[in-house]
Amino acid sequence: MSGGRWSAYACGLLLLMLLLPRETRAEADTVRIAQPYGLLYLPSYVVVDRHMIEERAAASGLGPIKVTLTRLASGPAGSDMILAGDADLAMGGFGPALTLWDKTRGSQKVRGVLPLCSSPMFVVSTDPRIHSLSDFTDKDRIAVSAIKVTDQAITLQMAAAKEWGWDARFRLDSLTVAMSNPDGQAALLGGLSEVRNHATIIPFSIAELESGKAHLVMTSDDVMEPGATSVVVYASARFHDPNPKLYAATAQAFEDAIDWINAHPHEAAEIYLAWEPRKEGVDWVEKMIRDPARIRYSATPRGMQVHADFMHDVGTLKNKAESWKDLFWENMATKDGS
Repeated sequence: MSGGRWSAYACGLLLLMLLLPRETRAEADTVRIAQPYGLLYLPSYVVVDRHMIEERAAASGLGPIKVTLTRLASGPAGSDMILAGDADLAMGGFGPALTLWDKTRGSQKVRGVLPLCSSPMFVVSTDPRIHSLSDFTDKDRIAVSAIKVTDQAITLQMAAAKEWGWDARFRLDSLTVAMSNPDGQAALLGGLSEVRNHATIIPFSIAELESGKAHLVMTSDDVMEPGATSVVVYASARFHDPNPKLYAATAQAFEDAIDWINAHPHEAAEIYLAWEPRKEGVDWVEKMIRDPARIRYSATPRGMQVHADFMHDVGTLKNKAESWKDLFWENMATKDGS
C-alpha cells in the first residue's frame, strides 16, 4: 500500500474509532482496590473472594477482569493511592471520603461509589483514671487511624463541641496520634506504650473491651445519630468516566456482597477470618455481624449530609455540599439516603 493510500486508510480508521458508540470501545480490564483493616470492610473481602466483580462484568459483556486488593493503615492512605493513580477504588470512613471529595475537581474529581455499613466508633481506655472526656489531660494520648480527617478524629471533635462548646471543638486534637487499628489494639493491650486510649472500630474495640484490661469511655452514638454511614467506597473520574460498564458492574457487585453478607453471616465471618485471622474464631465474628447494634451492612447513605455540614462548619471542608447526592456518583441517586 502506497504512503498516500496508507495515510488515507489510517485517517479513515481513526475517524471510525472516534465515531463508534462509547459502549463498544474497550474499557479497563483491571479493578484495583485499596482498603484499611476491620470488619467494616467485609463487603470488599466478599467481593474479591467470591469474584463478584468478574461475574457482573461478564454479564455486562466485558472481557476477563483482574481484581486486586491492597490493604493499608488508614482511609487517607487509600486516598493517596487514588490521587496517584495507583488504585481505582479506595475506601475509608466518611471523613477521608468527604475530604477527598472536597479537594478534587476536574479530571481528578472523586465521589462516593456507595456506603458499606454503619457501625459505632468506640473510645476505649486502659487508664483507670479516664471514664469520660473531662478526665483527659494534655498528657494523655488517643490512638486514631489518622489525625484530623478520619471518622475517629471527627467524632472526637463533635464530642468536644458537645462537652465544652463550639469554641473548644479541637480541644482533643492535640491528644491524638496516628496508628492503624491493629497497631492501636496492640499498643493498648500490650501496656508498653504511652498510648492508653484508642478511638477505634470493630472488631478491635470489642477485643479490647473483652480483654479485661480496658473499659468504654464513649461511642460515636453519644454525639451523632445512630445508624449513620461509617464507611464509603470512593472512586475518581479517572476510573468512572472511561469505564461506564465496568464502573456499574463494580458498584453492583458491592451491593451484591452486602446482600450476601446479610443472608450468609456465618460464611461471611469465615471469609473475614481468611483475610484477617484472629484467635477469637468464627463464632465471635459472626456474633458481631448478626448484631445490628454493632454493625449494619447497607448501601444506603445515612447521615452523610450531617457529616459534610459539620466538616464544613469546622473548616475541614472548603466546599459545602448542597445535597448528600453531590457526594456520590449517579448510581446512588435513586437511594432514599440522607
